[in-house]
Amino acid sequence: MSLDVVLNHLADHWVMWAVSVTLVVAAVIDGLYLKVPNKITYPLIVAGWIYSFAVGGFVGLGLSLLATFVGFACLFFLHLIGGMGAGDVKLLAGIAAFVGIQHTLWIFAFTTIIGGVIALCQIAWTGNWMKHFTQGQAILDEIKTVRDADKLYDMAQARKSQMLLLPYGIPMTIAAIGYFACLGML
Repeated sequence: MSLDVVLNHLADHWVMWAVSVTLVVAAVIDGLYLKVPNKITYPLIVAGWIYSFAVGGFVGLGLSLLATFVGFACLFFLHLIGGMGAGDVKLLAGIAAFVGIQHTLWIFAFTTIIGGVIALCQIAWTGNWMKHFTQGQAILDEIKTVRDADKLYDMAQARKSQMLLLPYGIPMTIAAIGYFACLGML
C-alpha cells in the first residue's frame, strides 16, 4: 500500500481516528485511576455535536443529541446504583455524539460482552470464584429488594473496597475501536 493511499485513507477517516485516540487516553487514565475525567468526556460530547452540525446541519445536530441521550441512558441506571462511574456513562455518550444511535447500541452490546470477558479473566486471575459469585448474587438480590437508587448507591460505595473493580473505559475502548475497524471507519 502506497503512502498516498494510507494518507488519503487517514484523511477520510480522521474523525474516527481522533475519537479512537481520545478513547485510548480515557482507557489508560481509567485503568490507572479508575476514573474517566470530565476533561475528556465533556469535550468529546461537545465535539461530536459540533462535528454532527458541521456535517449534517441542524438535522445532524438533532440526531447527535438524540444519540448522546441514548448512549447516556444505556449506562445511567448502573451509575445510579453505584455499579459504574459517571465518567464511563459520559464516555459512551461522547462516542454516541459522533456515531449515532445504531452504532452506539452495537458498541454498547460489544462493550458489555468484552467487559464480561475481562471481568471473568480478572476473577480467574484471583481464583476467588465463589467470593465474586456470592457478591454478584448479593448485588442482584439488593437490586430486586431495595428498589431505592440512593440506598443502592450507598451500599455499592461501602462495598467497593472489598470488590475487584473493572475500569469500564477499557472494554468500551476495545469495543468501539474494534467496531470502527470492522466497519472500515478507521
